[in-house]
Amino acid sequence: MRDVAILGVGMTPFGRLDENDLLDLLSSASLRAMEDAGIGDTLIDAVYVANMGGGILNHQTGIASALVDNLALLPAAADLVENGPASGASAVKNGVLAVASGYYDFVLVVGGEKMRDVTGWRATDFVATLTHPYAEYIYGVSLPGMAGMFAKLYMDKYDIKPEHLAMVAMKNQENGILNPYAHIQMKISMEGMIETPDSIVNNSYVAKPLRLFDCCPVSDGAAAVILCPADRVKDFGKPLIKVAGFGQATDTHTLAERDDPTDLKAVTMACNQAYKRAGITAKDIQVAELHDAFTILEIAESEHAGLFAKGEAKKALEAGETKIKGSLPINPSGGLKARGHPVGATGVAQIVDLTWQLRGEAGPRQVENHDVGLTVNFGGFGNNVVAFVLRRES
Repeated sequence: MRDVAILGVGMTPFGRLDENDLLDLLSSASLRAMEDAGIGDTLIDAVYVANMGGGILNHQTGIASALVDNLALLPAAADLVENGPASGASAVKNGVLAVASGYYDFVLVVGGEKMRDVTGWRATDFVATLTHPYAEYIYGVSLPGMAGMFAKLYMDKYDIKPEHLAMVAMKNQENGILNPYAHIQMKISMEGMIETPDSIVNNSYVAKPLRLFDCCPVSDGAAAVILCPADRVKDFGKPLIKVAGFGQATDTHTLAERDDPTDLKAVTMACNQAYKRAGITAKDIQVAELHDAFTILEIAESEHAGLFAKGEAKKALEAGETKIKGSLPINPSGGLKARGHPVGATGVAQIVDLTWQLRGEAGPRQVENHDVGLTVNFGGFGNNVVAFVLRRES
């Protein structure tokens, strides 16, 4: 197996992008990644497209082959990867395996979603279709509803207060202000997040105990990476950002069937696989992009990934350890909470943002001591999780 590196990255802004259709977004991110890599269109051997909702939301299928034609990459191989909110990282995994195997030398992986073509209610229902069709969906279960139930259990078990959720939201929205690609660029305060007897806040409950500012926005956007053998990166004069390891694990489809619904086993297993393949431990991670579709998930994932002991992430938040200038920055991009969550794009966007960090190209959101980073792309409600370890090497 060959070592695999990230040669180029690109991203569109995330947000409400009414002037672009899905193919526009995928093409734009792809061209940015190709330009960043300094690679011509004749070198691309294969294209993996991550998308969850094109057929449902945009009435478009055959997306991968349409994109290859639109980018004049013929006759490159083309495949669509759909794995719910973990589609992006799953597509990157497929690209990594293709290059590592020696079958392809240069692979384009692009993820994108056009979710604002429909109402917020329709988008919420669309995402809810990834729940169990008979045990959950038919009873009106949504992802915010699941997150609310999980948050209540996790907060009770580990004595997490609403203020801790607010700390995640405030941190990530502050980071989003520094990110020109972010959907949400608005500072919020504890006073605006937490309701007291003497205050009125514009932060209503979505799924108690989660409020509006605890949830990511519905976004359009796309992100792309170019993968190649690690020994070819020097030919293009780029920093060597190696895919040091990855992991993927699944758990029961329904949350209620788990022995302990607060135990995100797939996160732990996927991260441990990634660490083992990279030859590191969780203590070696210096920066992380975690799937914070809801604020509680950043806290829970950071603990299940081994970055903090169970019940200790709240103390790290209180001490400012997860801020950009902290000892272990988490979501310096703003995360899903602020950067946004076009579901098919998210796992790829995490890789893009981490690559910028490891290259030292993240601008005002740049972290220090940044040679090894982690991404966690959380599919379903923790029933299909993909994790990556990236490492900068000389």
